[in-house]
Amino acid sequence: MRIAVDAMGGDFAPREIVAGTIKAAREYPSIEKLYLVGDENAIQHELEKAKDVPSTIEIRHASEVVGMEEAPAVAIRRKKDSSIGRAVDLVKAGEADAVFSAGNTGAAVAATTLKLRTLEGVQRPAIACVMPTPIKPYVLLDAGATTDCNPAMLVQFAVMGSVYSQEILGQRKPLIGLLSVGTEDSKGNETTKETFRLLEKSTLNFHGNVEGHDLFEGQMDVILCDGFVGNVVLKTSESVAHAIGRWLKEEFTRNPIRVLGALLLKPAIAAIKKRSDPSMYGGAPLLGVNGICIIGHGVSNANAVCNGIRVAKESVDHQLNHRIIEGIKRLGGET
Repeated sequence: MRIAVDAMGGDFAPREIVAGTIKAAREYPSIEKLYLVGDENAIQHELEKAKDVPSTIEIRHASEVVGMEEAPAVAIRRKKDSSIGRAVDLVKAGEADAVFSAGNTGAAVAATTLKLRTLEGVQRPAIACVMPTPIKPYVLLDAGATTDCNPAMLVQFAVMGSVYSQEILGQRKPLIGLLSVGTEDSKGNETTKETFRLLEKSTLNFHGNVEGHDLFEGQMDVILCDGFVGNVVLKTSESVAHAIGRWLKEEFTRNPIRVLGALLLKPAIAAIKKRSDPSMYGGAPLLGVNGICIIGHGVSNANAVCNGIRVAKESVDHQLNHRIIEGIKRLGGET
């Protein structure tokens, strides 16, 4: 197994990307090759800081970087030698089985979609974000790849999310919910109502509509929405989590008694923080493209990068794309 890593993608690249790749090389010896793609001098400088760099790591030079603020599709077409573009090229050429990037999300989506195309039968790709709940994590998709969706696309997302939940999260028969403004099948817009009808007719394990307050109840294994709504949900959830963290810190430090109480609660707070830590999940897969692509958060640290590479490895091990193609074919046979 060989994985290409965009060494220049992310707020802390290449330092954290290189450190995370070294960690992954040590923890997952079954990975035959890890390509660090980007500025050779910058990558080499980071490698020299480490001791006993695994021989499975290899540098592939790329002279350009797609910035976080650049228009993705335009940048990919203009910057032929970008680190994300060259990393995806390795997958296209068969030199790598998967790619990981914590850089510009749009650029990762554009590069993989333009260069690798979608899987057989898949209309559009979807970003599948693993979301924590007090009971179990679930898959939210789409989290930003396809902002305008028709019902057929959303049903395909249900198939892809269900496969991911089964193969990577270990759910035997994933329960699927459709995000809407009410639980009744009559609620929602024309797109969600038609999607509801199609899902109800399918053999997928469809629960029905779910609302915003159901997102963190832990009852669903897959929650569907278009990329516009999904990205808003994702960013809002992150914002709320950060706000609560700040409020707790402010309140716990208002007086000595509260500080003492905070010290007593420290193990519980640490446990909650660990359960909600996005670095545990590593990254979000771009499902539906003809290759494995894992997209990390822009602030990914070494641990998040290592886990992102782990998710890429598991996706290859479980033949994720083959399972998705099978699921899409079964869906086509039902209609």
